[in-house]
Amino acid sequence: MATTVHLADLIAPIATAQGLSLVRVQMNGSKAGQTLQVMAEDPATGQLTLEQCETLSRALSAMLDEVDPIEHEYALEVSSPGIDRPLTRLGDYAKWVGHDVRAKLTESVDGRVRLHGTIAGVTGENVEFTVPTVGPVTVPFTAIDSAKLVLTNKLIAASRPLDFADAEQVIDDGTDADADDGGSDHADNDNATQEY
Repeated sequence: MATTVHLADLIAPIATAQGLSLVRVQMNGSKAGQTLQVMAEDPATGQLTLEQCETLSRALSAMLDEVDPIEHEYALEVSSPGIDRPLTRLGDYAKWVGHDVRAKLTESVDGRVRLHGTIAGVTGENVEFTVPTVGPVTVPFTAIDSAKLVLTNKLIAASRPLDFADAEQVIDDGTDADADDGGSDHADNDNATQEY
């Protein structure tokens, strides 16, 4: 069975050739029904259009059919990271300074293995957080198992303008992002899924 590192090594050049950055490669589910999830983004926008998802999905499908690195049936899902995106690269933390994040750590740092706070900065290979009731917490990037931005009005405002190129109609209701309730319609990912 191919590891996610091996799969990422196969997938990254295809994404790069299309001008995209690979955000995450992950296998989800059990052997009876696994999904190979590929998250990528256009560095210019931090997201993918439906057309970009479809193009990347087709290119990955062709490569995966040829190389056949996964021994059992699986579904391929290609998506943009969405607004409340996972943070998988050190540069992601620098880009989203000032925003709320939830993180799971691989080892205890200052007595905690989970944290919910605000990204305060990046120094070298360390990520600095401000955690309510605790204060500043510095975590080595290598000690972060997983992290995800928390959907807030501030994050929604920072993520605009979203790409509405594929929308049939865009209605401006006159409210700004700070007044938005942060409903799930703002966090939808573009997805292209194929079964194998």
